[in-house]
Amino acid sequence: MRYPAFLPEQSTIGFVAPSFGAYIEPYHTAFLAALEQFKREGFQADLGPNCFEGCGIGISNTPEKCGQELTDYYCSDRNDALISCGGGELMCEILDYVDFDRVNKAKPKWFMGYSDNTNFTFLLTTLCDTASIYGPCAGTFGMQPRHPAVQDALDLLMGKKLTMRSYDYWEREKDETASATAPYRATTALELHSFPEQNMRFSGRLIGGCVDCLVNLLGTKYDYVKAFTERYQDDGFIWFLECCDLNVMAIRRAVWQMQHAGWFDHVKGFLIGRPLCYGQELMGLDQYHAVTDLLSEYHVPIVMDVDIGHLPPQMPLICGSMADVAVKGNKLTVQMELR
Repeated sequence: MRYPAFLPEQSTIGFVAPSFGAYIEPYHTAFLAALEQFKREGFQADLGPNCFEGCGIGISNTPEKCGQELTDYYCSDRNDALISCGGGELMCEILDYVDFDRVNKAKPKWFMGYSDNTNFTFLLTTLCDTASIYGPCAGTFGMQPRHPAVQDALDLLMGKKLTMRSYDYWEREKDETASATAPYRATTALELHSFPEQNMRFSGRLIGGCVDCLVNLLGTKYDYVKAFTERYQDDGFIWFLECCDLNVMAIRRAVWQMQHAGWFDHVKGFLIGRPLCYGQELMGLDQYHAVTDLLSEYHVPIVMDVDIGHLPPQMPLICGSMADVAVKGNKLTVQMELR
């Protein structure tokens, strides 16, 4: 596994928009605030040409231009790390225009993003054997004051913090009237659901992302998961998974599909984030049974309602790193190692 150098002080952060750009509100204001905050912290900005674009369908620009921007800025020596401007809908369509040969030959660089950005965070790891960070997109860093999870993401990017701990409260419903830089309305107490028991410890190599995107990659020419899991089978894997637009039935179908494709071979445990459909029940199926009814056959720990994904705060994770996970009641600790 290739690990990029951590982001130094007074360095340059590159910003790209392989999915949505900061074209409309509140994303435009949030991104500008983030740029100002990074400047105050001593960083320079290297803005990709699509950062403020909005002419694309489900992405910032055309698939060709988005793929070109991502390739060029990843391979550029003008910046030291990349943060995506935002999530979106159709980042998968840019993949045919990303030059993965160039990316694979380039000096490894941290790329941070989540949701639709799974299309690159996951492929960097499984296709290019390069670690990435599943964490917040650029506009989130404009939050005032920053939530500890957002600061954790920057500290991880800089190599200052490799051990993450769960947060006490999360945001059940976003305040749509709040300003673009308002902090999370984190008022709901964290309640982890762990199977088969509440207190446990396990280790393995972290891999995962947004299920909506992962299941879309499955079976395509970009699906190198089987080869990847065979290469690192001695380490075993901790899959971190979260969902955006899927209802509980779609979650169950997606888990079934990944399971039957052999993606979960050599699994050591699962970290399942709170789905956007949190609390939903359809025909007697809830978010827990949608997952555990299928994954219980692996007889490994399953931790649900983890701080990962679309209901913040979001615990940043290094996709591709080794990790030691400890669960004690409602406390989750993920200690990552670059080996």
